[in-house]
Amino acid sequence: MDVKKMNTTALAYIGDAVYEVYVRKYVLEQNSVDVNKQNKLAVKFVRAEGQALAVKKMMESLPDHELSLVKRARNRKITSKPQHADPVTYKLATAFEALIGYLYLSEDRQRLEEVISQAMELIDKAEINQVRKKL
Repeated sequence: MDVKKMNTTALAYIGDAVYEVYVRKYVLEQNSVDVNKQNKLAVKFVRAEGQALAVKKMMESLPDHELSLVKRARNRKITSKPQHADPVTYKLATAFEALIGYLYLSEDRQRLEEVISQAMELIDKAEINQVRKKL
């Protein structure tokens, strides 16, 4: 499978699942046994606004091949109506998920974990209500 030529929607599909697993692992490591608290914390990281903010801030430091992929995914035509985000935010979040999917399928675990860690740090620092204003 040539990951570099894959459809960005397919990359985002797998990237969404991979990112969700990393987020859930992080949430479990926070020592909270309250499932409601775990879910609230997880939602903070998986919301489109947070992912969009993270990828937007990371774009200037991405290597060329990753930046090219992110732009390709961001510019892809939306075929379904976003339910919980505006189209720009949705496209950026999809681009983030495509990057995660690309890194996962490329089997570059070190880079995958670097990107996820950086994204989660950026999201954690941002207040989600402020995220909308920054996009």
